[in-house]
Amino acid sequence: MNDSSWGAPQGAGYWGTPEMGAAPAGPAYDVHDAQQTRPMPNVPDVPDAGRDADDRDDRDGDAAHVGGPLFRDEKPQEPMSTPMPPPPQKKRAGRDLRAAIGVGVGLGAVIVASLFIVQAVFVGVIVVAVVVGLWELTSRLEERKGIKAPLVPLAVGGAAMVVAGYARGAEGAWVAMALTALAVLVWRMTQPPEGYLKDVTAGVFAAFYVPFLATFVAMLLTADDGPQRVLTFLLLTVVSDTGAYAVGWRFGKNKLAPRISPGKTREGLLGAVAFAMAGGALCMQFLIDGGSWWQGLLLGFAVAVSATLGDLGESMIKRDLGIKDMGTLLPGHGGIMDRLDSLLPTAPVVWLLLVLFVGSG
Repeated sequence: MNDSSWGAPQGAGYWGTPEMGAAPAGPAYDVHDAQQTRPMPNVPDVPDAGRDADDRDDRDGDAAHVGGPLFRDEKPQEPMSTPMPPPPQKKRAGRDLRAAIGVGVGLGAVIVASLFIVQAVFVGVIVVAVVVGLWELTSRLEERKGIKAPLVPLAVGGAAMVVAGYARGAEGAWVAMALTALAVLVWRMTQPPEGYLKDVTAGVFAAFYVPFLATFVAMLLTADDGPQRVLTFLLLTVVSDTGAYAVGWRFGKNKLAPRISPGKTREGLLGAVAFAMAGGALCMQFLIDGGSWWQGLLLGFAVAVSATLGDLGESMIKRDLGIKDMGTLLPGHGGIMDRLDSLLPTAPVVWLLLVLFVGSG
């Protein structure tokens, strides 16, 4: 809550309220100092006053400030008004919901259209998301930590990873990952040796975190019911995030990981699990060939856990970097990486469980 929500502050450089006839107090001294340093007024001796000059000054220090006479029959000053308690604050979302919903619907339309019309276009969408995500991550690392992970080999190797995973499966993805790591090591050798270890370490981490995990989305697409598997993966991740937000916003009280992400609650996690398990049962029953509802319950539970861990993982990275969002490309969402945080670690989980439940197809 902002401090301004407790009411507007009093005018700068003044002590008291307007009705008290306040005078400038200045930053160098307070009220007590003003009473001691300002010359006292010449007050006529009033019979039966019963107080000396100091007592009269204590009774009405404000009049002494303006040099007015002090008499017993003078009207007493009005007491300072008691500040009213602040009005109750409504719960508000941390982002622009209209922009977030609009961008989300637009991205969803592009993804679904490419997924069911031309699968190669969907692979291209994954590649674009990977390259932009790598750019955001490496840019923030350099800005905040001075770590220069080489973007060129990461971008080229990341795109190759996604294509290799789609064309050659897990074996192709692993080979491309190894070659990308090697390219990062060699590329960084063209620069001075200072910071070499931290730069290549960050580069290998970025290669695994963004393109390698995203490759499992392309691998989901290679099955006979590939579009349905990808759609299940996307729907369950979105449903998990939605359940966590809705339940946590309405009922959340107990923090889940306050040192990492203060906004997440245990109630929100339960909401994510409940929503994802219900969605998983429906998806496995009606979208996946050979699937059953009880498998969907297990799949939904796993998705809720992996999506939450992925969100917390990126929150840890952003806290270490001292930033709120990885980028600003998506109004209401942040950057591409702020949307991939829960998707990336969930992709291999969904791929593995679907292979175990119904085969590689």
